[in-house]
Amino acid sequence: MTDLAPSRVHIVPMSPAAIDRVRQLESFALALPQVSIGTDHVFHAGVYARTIKVPAGVMITGVLIKIPTLLIVQGDAIVHVEDGPLELRGYNVLPAGAGRKQAFVALTDTQLTMIFATDALDVDTAERAFTDELDKLMTRRERATCQA
Repeated sequence: MTDLAPSRVHIVPMSPAAIDRVRQLESFALALPQVSIGTDHVFHAGVYARTIKVPAGVMITGVLIKIPTLLIVQGDAIVHVEDGPLELRGYNVLPAGAGRKQAFVALTDTQLTMIFATDALDVDTAERAFTDELDKLMTRRERATCQA
């Protein structure tokens, strides 16, 4: 029998104050030069995965996520979570709660993959399932909320 080790890090839902701090950072970052970051999408077996590749030295902010997901972080990055900054190194698979809006600073080239179960068969439907901030998604904007 295989024993599954519990994850050492779990990204919990964020308080309104913590979310507001990320929104303030996002507003500040919009005035800085922007970096275009593409999104790769995969649908398979009732699961949707979306991956972005964040270059070293780039800070991004995400949308408010309204459902629980898995988040895979490959690379070295600092992520703003409820309790403040969290440094991640290497390969991390993190259970992540609903009600979170994060900021990431990539210390090295970093890939972020968010995964969740869904009946969606297209990107639009999947995006509507995880956020109400559709206008802030990189897939829906010409300019991403990324700062070099």
